[in-house]
Amino acid sequence: MMDRPLPAAPPQSPIPEVSIIVPARNEEASLGDCLESLTAQTGVAFEIIVVDDGSTDRTRAIAQSFAGVRVISPGPAHENWTGKNNAVVAGAKEAHANWLLFTDADTVHLPGSLARALNEAKNERADLLSYSPDQVVVTFAERAVMPVIFAELAAHYPPRKVRERSLGQSSGQSSGQSSGQSSGQSSGQSSEIVAANGQYILVRRAAYDALGGHAAVASEILEDVALARLFCSAGLRVYFRYGGDAVRTRMYRNWAQLREGWTKNLALLFPQPERLALQSLFLWFMAWATLAIAASGAASQHFVRIGFAAFWLLVYRRIRVAHFATANNLVAMAFGLPIFAYLLLRSEKAHANGQVLWKGRAYSTGAPGRSKPAEMQAAKPIPRIENQGLKTES
Repeated sequence: MMDRPLPAAPPQSPIPEVSIIVPARNEEASLGDCLESLTAQTGVAFEIIVVDDGSTDRTRAIAQSFAGVRVISPGPAHENWTGKNNAVVAGAKEAHANWLLFTDADTVHLPGSLARALNEAKNERADLLSYSPDQVVVTFAERAVMPVIFAELAAHYPPRKVRERSLGQSSGQSSGQSSGQSSGQSSGQSSEIVAANGQYILVRRAAYDALGGHAAVASEILEDVALARLFCSAGLRVYFRYGGDAVRTRMYRNWAQLREGWTKNLALLFPQPERLALQSLFLWFMAWATLAIAASGAASQHFVRIGFAAFWLLVYRRIRVAHFATANNLVAMAFGLPIFAYLLLRSEKAHANGQVLWKGRAYSTGAPGRSKPAEMQAAKPIPRIENQGLKTES
């Protein structure tokens, strides 16, 4: 990063309204842009706390170069806590505001988005507001895979249904129902429609503390979904939506990062990864087959065959809901579905083997038949990242 003048300090207030907590582990490539966008926020008093989670690059120095940003270290994690949960718990302990924003170091926040988010949370009477950021994709792997994954996430966790379920939960609670009997949990299917995106979670401090915060879900790899489920089960309001008007992110910068990150998460996000992988391969095969039939029909003037191209359009319609550009959607249709299937199977195998890797740490998934209990996800340093199970070249 080039030398530059120190950025202006964020607005100062004896008691800020929002405490922004940024966990960061080896984020020198993105942290500077993140903090530039956060320190430039207006319309609300805030403080920024960066939790340097054992970085070995320039992450800490970059954070310290921003005037008014506090930089802390989380200390050793409990045996069964993930690194990120340990970091955000440490940040929350240092926070002073009545609202906490947990946001990742690879995010960039649009001007005025913090004040708008706070107003939206208040207007929606939300105890937890979460945005799914606009996803920036650059490399071929990102462009091929990310639209497919986020389209499937939108299909499995529709934001509208998440909001409706949460509203039903809170209404049920106010009517004297217990959280386990609320209308939102009338079936196994509906009970799973709970979602949040850990890249942007704004919570009411009083509710967060009352539930135990991230410490209550500290052994969870998908801490964002677990936190949202904790709020919902307590009858509190969760408001989740696509937040491209507020925040954007580039989650992974190369194939190795993308593969490792989704290997960690996909088997937890989708309850039947093997079935979904087969479905994705079938859709991909049928899309190409029907397109070939349509093309041959056009060439031979058998115009009825051209109608087979409609299947390609149906697949495109499924993918476009993920808010990516048309060109990225076409790349995803052409190449992304089989890569997604590979990542699903790789994730399933890693979790079945009882261990996933992320940023130089190994986490136990507590696979059935292992000696560790299911909730145990102890983090330990590993000397290098090695591929497990299915292998591919980076």
